[in-house]
Amino acid sequence: MSDETVLGLPVRRTALVVFAVLVVAPFVLPTFQTYVLSEVLVLALFATGFNLLYGYTGLLSFGHAMFFGGAGYALGIFLRDVAPSLPFGGATPLVAFVIAAVLGVVVATAIAVPVGYLSVRLEEIYFAMLTLSFSMALYTIVNQNYFGVTNGSDGILVLLDTANLFGFQLALYDRVTYYFIILLVVAPSMYILWRVANSPFGLVSEAIRENSERASGLGIDVRRHQWAAFVLSAVFTGIAGVLVAPLHSSLSPGASLHWSISAEPVIMTVFGGPYSFVGPAVGALFYRYIRWGITQFPMLEAHWQLVFGTLILVIVVFAPRGVSGLLKWAVNRVRGDGGESA
Repeated sequence: MSDETVLGLPVRRTALVVFAVLVVAPFVLPTFQTYVLSEVLVLALFATGFNLLYGYTGLLSFGHAMFFGGAGYALGIFLRDVAPSLPFGGATPLVAFVIAAVLGVVVATAIAVPVGYLSVRLEEIYFAMLTLSFSMALYTIVNQNYFGVTNGSDGILVLLDTANLFGFQLALYDRVTYYFIILLVVAPSMYILWRVANSPFGLVSEAIRENSERASGLGIDVRRHQWAAFVLSAVFTGIAGVLVAPLHSSLSPGASLHWSISAEPVIMTVFGGPYSFVGPAVGALFYRYIRWGITQFPMLEAHWQLVFGTLILVIVVFAPRGVSGLLKWAVNRVRGDGGESA
């Protein structure tokens, strides 16, 4: 996972080009496609945060929905119950959103600390099943509305308003406006994740993934490092969770906390390639747009799980490094470098 190239291309130059394209995109895309691209950005952060634990540290979690949905619910409940009483005048909608978003990430982190501490004491399938159990426990609590604040299976509406900043009207609910809010959060988050992945912390994570016993023999506190990776992964998953709730304008247990939501970053990461930093982001792009493409054909839409499952099977069998591996191979071939096998 080199910090010098992405898919065989210079990292900084590629990042600047991608960022420039993302800045221009909403001005040339239809409104619905701007919404889809917003989802891609959130899913890319979700999957990349997840991959810090899976692709780098070697721990497969089936419970990341608890951070994704937990952060979203914290934001939604705050905006519904607390935000109307905040004393910030016309700026209240924006200030409330920022406070709620920070609170959501704090809640995701608070959940991750004890859950991660307990989970990393197990390995492989046992770790995966324990994270799944914790996640489904939170799903049950929210779905049954035990504390009377989650509204059960009916969920919560998350509607942003217009903020008045020094006489300037900022419609937070506008698709293009909210797209740029997402971009301004996702871009630095991805940069921080990239720095973490290419830091000594990331190298130690890879060592643990390859051989945890040898890493322990070298003096590394494996469990402590895995716990730290677990919490960091949850933090960025929580950021994705607070961004997606206003994008969808609603929260529900089935769409935020169900085990199937935990499966999404797994699918995107495997599809894109878990051993490349950009693999999960590439997987998110293909995952969302393939899903959209399938909806354009009623016959395929009627059996979309079969179609999508077949595509994943083909990628896993013929391109174990995922779509990012295929793209890197193609770039190297074009440049005449030969390249690795896809």
